[in-house]
Amino acid sequence: MAFSRVYSDPLSRGIFKKFVVMLCSLLTSLYLLHCLTDRCSSMPTPVKASSQVVGFFSSELHDLRSLRRKRLLQKWTTGSKPGLSYESADDAKRTSEYSRFDDADTGQVLYEPGHQVDSDSEKNRELSHYMPPSLGDIVYSKRLARRFMVKTGSTGKVSPLGDGTKKLPQAMIIGVKKGGTRALLEFLRVHPDIRAVGAEPHFFDRNYENGLEWYRELMPKTLEGQITMEKTPSYFVTREAPARISAMSRNTKLIVVVRDPVTRAISDYTQTLSKKPDIPTFESLTFKNRTTGLIDTSWSAIQIGIYAKHLDNWLQYFPMGQILFVSGERLISDPAGELGRVQDFLGLKRIITDKHFYFNQTKGFPCLKKAEGSSKPHCLGKTKGRTHPNIHPEVVQRLRDFYRPFNMKFYQMTGQIFGWDD
Repeated sequence: MAFSRVYSDPLSRGIFKKFVVMLCSLLTSLYLLHCLTDRCSSMPTPVKASSQVVGFFSSELHDLRSLRRKRLLQKWTTGSKPGLSYESADDAKRTSEYSRFDDADTGQVLYEPGHQVDSDSEKNRELSHYMPPSLGDIVYSKRLARRFMVKTGSTGKVSPLGDGTKKLPQAMIIGVKKGGTRALLEFLRVHPDIRAVGAEPHFFDRNYENGLEWYRELMPKTLEGQITMEKTPSYFVTREAPARISAMSRNTKLIVVVRDPVTRAISDYTQTLSKKPDIPTFESLTFKNRTTGLIDTSWSAIQIGIYAKHLDNWLQYFPMGQILFVSGERLISDPAGELGRVQDFLGLKRIITDKHFYFNQTKGFPCLKKAEGSSKPHCLGKTKGRTHPNIHPEVVQRLRDFYRPFNMKFYQMTGQIFGWDD
């Protein structure tokens, strides 16, 4: 009765209505705040280094976020389409460590990137079951996928860059200097089943005392079915190299790019001249005695071109079937054909074909339409295609006469006619 009297009073009824509205508004606000707080806690929030939280909860939160992103990235890419490629060059600069190497073939200083990826702990894997994915994480993982995934072989599957292990090379480009080894390596790196060190390790001629584990650490990570490669052209003329490589693995496949020894010697001299303009003339270095025409075989530019002599040393440790000789001339005139032979030799599917190349008229040799990890055309650097100095025709002919018997023996040993004496 009392309640009905209060409720029947107009003033009391108005106050009661306002109270109910305020109570509903308050409950609604609290509910929205609860939802927003729960939502924000599941979003991937970057933490600045300058504002780190010290203590147990800081490290646990970082671990959970890091783990959640890795797991979502792996789940998202399980059903991905093939075609994702290597991370961009800008990303590589930000995420890689670099080691310095000198490339003896080009005379350039090269830097080889190495990626670091943390592994998940057992504790994190257990905690991850209680961390459902949020929309923010899914968007974040899609953004990362194009940067941190690589195609794993001809199957087109993708895998995080951190996967795989560092292995000793199963194949090597061992020579020859100024024969076209840099071009061959760059062409081969287009193949998804080949991972190669960009710089020349010079392990078996200069750094052998550092040990095989040091050498292994220089190699890129490879997945199952991929081949690890390196190139150091000076191995072919290093007397100790065959025995050392055989001691590492007698199954190593060896690739030698050979070129007309006369042209190769002039190219070798041209490279040295670009670094040391005050060196003697080509003619004076070629002959011990210009009058008698006696060739100075102690000069490295001449000595490298005696291919038969160096091959004798290698055949003491490796059968001819494990050595492939690539024509430097045909690598220019028919790059796809020579690359086909190399892919067959390595037991790989012929993926590198004519469609990967175009001929650069300015440089005078083929270039890649799309280099490894890039969507842009790529030609070798300024150190390639230098203009050779004019050499007197008589000197060139003397050199051809000198090399002819060695070339003939080399043709016989390899079963290939390279046509340098035509």
